[in-house]
Amino acid sequence: MHVFDIIGPVMIGPSSSHTAGAARIGRVARRLLGEVPVVADVGLYGSFASTYRGHGTDRAIAAGLQDMGVDDERIRDALRLAEEAGIAIGFHPVELKDAHPNTAVIRAEGKTRSVTVEASSVGGGSIRVKKLNGLPVEFSGEANTIVIRHRDEPGVIAQVSGLLAGQGVNIATMQVFRSVFHGDAVMVLEVDELPGESAMLCLRAIRGVRDAILMEKL
Repeated sequence: MHVFDIIGPVMIGPSSSHTAGAARIGRVARRLLGEVPVVADVGLYGSFASTYRGHGTDRAIAAGLQDMGVDDERIRDALRLAEEAGIAIGFHPVELKDAHPNTAVIRAEGKTRSVTVEASSVGGGSIRVKKLNGLPVEFSGEANTIVIRHRDEPGVIAQVSGLLAGQGVNIATMQVFRSVFHGDAVMVLEVDELPGESAMLCLRAIRGVRDAILMEKL
């Protein structure tokens, strides 16, 4: 165990799970959206739903949706800042099956895109993203991560890995999730180096790839 797993992150409190973790969930949703949200619907499950006002979970998620870090002093005013920026955010309880007790489901919409993210705050400010647009996934955001939405068809994975190798980008982990054979799929790659914008454009141009988002580690 790392020392920071014990003492927790540098953050705006009061809770590493309910505040720092919630801010990271919001921030992951913002980055997966790939643009400034216009509206966000936030479903809260378990203890998130029970204590979100007292622990500042609502403010933290609103801050993350505005791309604020866990130590940003503006977290305390994030709801007001969101309203001033024209971002409509609603919070409500949600029922989930077999979910971690600190779980949020965020549907965020921008001017041209939308995304639905289910993620859990698992302690010490760490999170796990569990679903993306209804598909099961598994990543933390603690490494540089490329998330590729694509069609499940032969050759896509090989082209993605070959392109990144040609750009000198080392893949640390790769996971692929799909709905059904030849249906929607998601590829999650944790990488050691950040690919340049030209590499991301090339990834998006691969046949079968619908979108590719780069998230720098949180």
